[in-house]
Amino acid sequence: MKAKYFILGALALTLVACEKGFFETESPSAMDEAVFKSADLTEQAIGAIYNCFGEDKSFRNRLCGGYVALNTDIEHCSKSEDAEYAAYNMTGGTGNLSTSNGKDPWAYLNSAIERANVVVDGIRQHSDTTEATFKYLLGEALTLRAFCYLEMVKLWGDVPASFESFNGYNPEVLYTKKQDRNVVYEQLRLDLKEAARLMPWSAQCPGSASNYTGRPSKALAFGLLARLDLMYAGLAMRPDVFTEGGTSACSIQYNVKDPDKRQELYQEAVWACAQIIKQEDYKFKPKFEDVFKDLCQDVTDYSKSEWIWALPFLDGARGQVLALTGNKMSTNCAGALINTISYGAGNNNNAKTQAMIEIVPTFYYAYDKADKRRDITILPWTWEYDNGEGTGSSYTDVVFPGVAATDKKVYQKQSNASQMYLGKLRVEWMARSYSSNEDCIDMPVLRYTDVLMMFAEAAIGSKEGNAPSELYGISAQDCMDKVRARAGLPSVPVTFENIVNERAFEFCGENLRKYDLMRWGILKERLEAAQAAVYDLQAGAGAYAGRPDSVYFHYTRNDDFAQNGAAYVFDRFIGLDLDAARPAEFDKENGWVVKSFFDKDEVPVITTENWYLFKPGTNIDMHQYWPIFDVNISASNGTLWNDYEY
Repeated sequence: MKAKYFILGALALTLVACEKGFFETESPSAMDEAVFKSADLTEQAIGAIYNCFGEDKSFRNRLCGGYVALNTDIEHCSKSEDAEYAAYNMTGGTGNLSTSNGKDPWAYLNSAIERANVVVDGIRQHSDTTEATFKYLLGEALTLRAFCYLEMVKLWGDVPASFESFNGYNPEVLYTKKQDRNVVYEQLRLDLKEAARLMPWSAQCPGSASNYTGRPSKALAFGLLARLDLMYAGLAMRPDVFTEGGTSACSIQYNVKDPDKRQELYQEAVWACAQIIKQEDYKFKPKFEDVFKDLCQDVTDYSKSEWIWALPFLDGARGQVLALTGNKMSTNCAGALINTISYGAGNNNNAKTQAMIEIVPTFYYAYDKADKRRDITILPWTWEYDNGEGTGSSYTDVVFPGVAATDKKVYQKQSNASQMYLGKLRVEWMARSYSSNEDCIDMPVLRYTDVLMMFAEAAIGSKEGNAPSELYGISAQDCMDKVRARAGLPSVPVTFENIVNERAFEFCGENLRKYDLMRWGILKERLEAAQAAVYDLQAGAGAYAGRPDSVYFHYTRNDDFAQNGAAYVFDRFIGLDLDAARPAEFDKENGWVVKSFFDKDEVPVITTENWYLFKPGTNIDMHQYWPIFDVNISASNGTLWNDYEY
């Protein structure tokens, strides 16, 4: 396995020493020059950028899924205590997802950007940029900075545009004012095209970056450029007039008013994706399931993975990607389910997957039953543990053949319509051990299939149909067909509506859907339609009239899933499909179990009081973004403010 020291920033003190020099009378300092004349020390300075990603309240556990990309028409936040953040009902700028000490997502993203500025400026001023390693490192720093800025725009809309390091003299660099996001977009377009020129394809990257999914390459620069172009050309909630100090006059509108400029952006996105498709089509995995198994099993060999980039987390150290987005695991499973570690009764409360992402139950029924992605993406069960003392399952030893009811066993427990979980990341697929709530799975950012789908969308001019003129010999229909063929589905025309649906089926749970709906200008309508449909599903009304009330399932023993004792998994699971019927062979005496899927103790599991994608009366459009947190505004010397009625 490649060395993954970056996310810990083990040698970040190099950069700290540089930053001290910025506040002294002479700049650049001797330390600056010494660092950026050495490729090894420059790489360590880049490690300090990655260090920001691994901090508490950063990508480690706040920017990796459950907090940032919910709710949507297909994904739902399971954590009631965080519902204010996910339900478009934030009030004021008081929310910070953290303690009020600057250790929050805004602070860490800005810190990473400033560290990237230091590296970019240092390499430009002091390094030999004709040498391949320095060219790569400059491209890497530009790409990391662009990634952070794209995350900030997704979360907050308009943000400060700071593209130079603070030299100790100019306070305007230290306190950079919030600016129109288009200023950021234009700079990032330049940066990512420069990064794509500087960096080679992954196999030719220098040193430990070679053929490694944890470090950027030319493909990532092109892929982020295409993602940026589709955001920039799309719609967004924006101030009607950018106003220093804030305004409540905001509306959904195009970022770019000129349709010719939007077409230019679609053309650039097509061009960027085409460069990747022509060079790296080998990365498309034949089996959808393997895309995510590879991530869980630490397949970081770029040539063997569909992932173009996944943020690397050190084994045994940090990262809660699976804990927050994977399938749910009961606290009682610690030490029993494969790849988990028990710390004893006192600490088992942390040894679990929190499963912040639940699937909107109607989305299960939106899939074609032949779609191979459905049962990988959506799991109507959790891992549970029966300790043999009567506190676990009430199922008899007939249900679990070969093991007495009093014996310890780990098993898959059927859930209900309000608890359908994301199955793309699973504990049982992990190569590492899962301890406490730190699973250390690399955080997925961009995969090859997204490139195919972005090409198809840009090729038709996205929602407005303002299609570019040059497709570089690549067929948008072929790109779409390739994705659907892997799912076991026939071809459909490349239309905007089909792209909206296909991106849902392909990328559910991958932190893309909310931002897709935002740039298409349909977040509000999709949320409202999805919430109404969920209540129809619970009631068995409308399109869901006649839906089955119960599911039937049967277990088989497979001790490969247990570190000790017995393990039971479903070998038959019948009743979720709308046209499902009671299985002919159903017999409780032969190990079959029947459970209600929509009610618990004759009480509906989904009601208007306990399940929502947004709270009634909420202005969904106005509150698409987080507020900038109070702690950050207070420290900004008047350069930050909130819009959107915050």
